[in-house]
Amino acid sequence: MSVADSPVPVDGTHSAVRIFISDRTTSNPVLRELTAVVVFVGLLGVAPGLVTADTGTGNATGAGLESQAGQSVPGPEIVELYPDPTTEGDRGEFVTVSLPPGTNLTDYELGDQQVTVSLSPTAVNRTDANVTDTTLDTAEPAARRVTFSTDPGLTGWLTDRTVAPLSDSLELANGGETVTLRRDGEAVDSAGYDQATEGEVYNTTTGGWESLGATDRPVVTAGPGTVEAFVLPDEPDRAVEFLDSATERVLLAGYTVSSQRVVEALVAALERGVTVEVLADGSPVGGITGEGVAALSELDRSGATVRVLAGERERFRYHHPKYAVVDDRALVTTENWKQSGTGGGSNRGWAVITGQAPIVEGLVETFRADLNWVDTVPWRRHDPDPVEDTSVAGDYPQTFEARDLPVNRTQLLVAPDNAGERIRAVIEGAEESVLVKQVGIGGRGFSLLQAVLDAAKRGVEVRILLSSAWYVEEENRQLAAWLTDQAAAADLPLSARLAAPGDAFGKIHAKGLVVDGEHTLVGSVNWNENSVRNNREVALLLSGQAVGGYFTEVFEADWQAGDGGERSIPLGIGLAVLAGAVLALLGAKRIRFDS
Repeated sequence: MSVADSPVPVDGTHSAVRIFISDRTTSNPVLRELTAVVVFVGLLGVAPGLVTADTGTGNATGAGLESQAGQSVPGPEIVELYPDPTTEGDRGEFVTVSLPPGTNLTDYELGDQQVTVSLSPTAVNRTDANVTDTTLDTAEPAARRVTFSTDPGLTGWLTDRTVAPLSDSLELANGGETVTLRRDGEAVDSAGYDQATEGEVYNTTTGGWESLGATDRPVVTAGPGTVEAFVLPDEPDRAVEFLDSATERVLLAGYTVSSQRVVEALVAALERGVTVEVLADGSPVGGITGEGVAALSELDRSGATVRVLAGERERFRYHHPKYAVVDDRALVTTENWKQSGTGGGSNRGWAVITGQAPIVEGLVETFRADLNWVDTVPWRRHDPDPVEDTSVAGDYPQTFEARDLPVNRTQLLVAPDNAGERIRAVIEGAEESVLVKQVGIGGRGFSLLQAVLDAAKRGVEVRILLSSAWYVEEENRQLAAWLTDQAAAADLPLSARLAAPGDAFGKIHAKGLVVDGEHTLVGSVNWNENSVRNNREVALLLSGQAVGGYFTEVFEADWQAGDGGERSIPLGIGLAVLAGAVLALLGAKRIRFDS
């Protein structure tokens, strides 16, 4: 398979979780978990200084080195193997080795059962190898990890690794084998794998196969600050107003982009000299609508950089986030860039605007890592067959106004890198209440639902509000009934129901969570395994009673209507929000009452 023409990637690191591969040709992914075995050798007969890594990590075992303080430190270890590239003839196979400071590569060799080759960069004929100016050429590298590749130029283009040449005499078997690292002829580490998966890297730490371009982004944390919270469809103009405020840059990431108002705002920004970049999914479920094709085409013609996830070796099942960076602020929402979403034409959605620098920078880094790899292509090279847009937009009253509110902490979560684990941890820490608002839940065994059930067993009050939209109503009613039965059988403080929007909104599209009235999740993460394991998702976890109180008030109104009762129209925004508003005023921050 040839490598697509694409810019140099920004991030080639790997996630520390198993990756589940899905069949992108269907809307219902077929998940298959691939596992491998890390082979531990060299434990017997090794001189003093042997170091054994934590067995809980799955690391292979290697001989240690003596530090200046006389203490043993980990020696070189094999951390990655890439046996089956997508290229013809498996060009670009590689092995990544972690190196302690002061390692001299002339002392080391790498081999399998047939061949052993030197790892010294000077041992390879550089005129024959595909090397570049960035290819390692010293035997004492400063980098703590070095990737030894049979095609260093190609590997350096596909990843951000420090790359050194590797003799193509060593051929990694696609059917599985053991590779051994030796120092002066003595084995210091070995790693083995079973049947290789094309285009994926074997991670010896996790014992799993991962996409070559998978990211491993950490949770980004910002301290106390102020954010603007709003909900849809109550604030139908807010997202476009945010885009209209751009003076320097707009980075817009989405699943779909079809709103004409959004397009007009971005074109106007381009005319003002603003840099505009857009990244969307190239094959969303059901296809790209005619409006979506027209929107992205107009942006492309107007001078925006428009790319879609549709290239070779796609890292994500879907590019599903909904956020925008405008100058030095960012909007994160649960809604797509379409009239029924950010346009306020139907969906109940949640949204937050923040200027907290670590969060904004984290979103910029995520955008760059996702935009600049071989699995995205320029829109003009993508040729989708447009489908009809069947969504219906309406007019809805404004019950909840946008508010500027203080937060104690904000965390940026992304899937599949860290979101699932962090969300579960927040639920596991619940002491009083858990409020869940979702389109649907991907089965009774879904990990986050199990965490919620465990919370109810601890005495935490749990309420789950699901969408009653026609395409999920039947399965949601079945799940709500099952949850009700579980609660009755075990006397759990758990309730589940479907929303009855009435004239307040069209359908639930929010992916919201409030824990103990203190921790609020706003973003694109759906409650199913595909979302947390395979999709690119983005969410903000906001800690503070003011924000928690705001979204709790919205939840309460939607919950009451879901029971067939009358929707309460709040006279205020709740004591928690009022307290937060006072704090905001004391901090010389004004409160928004946008109409």
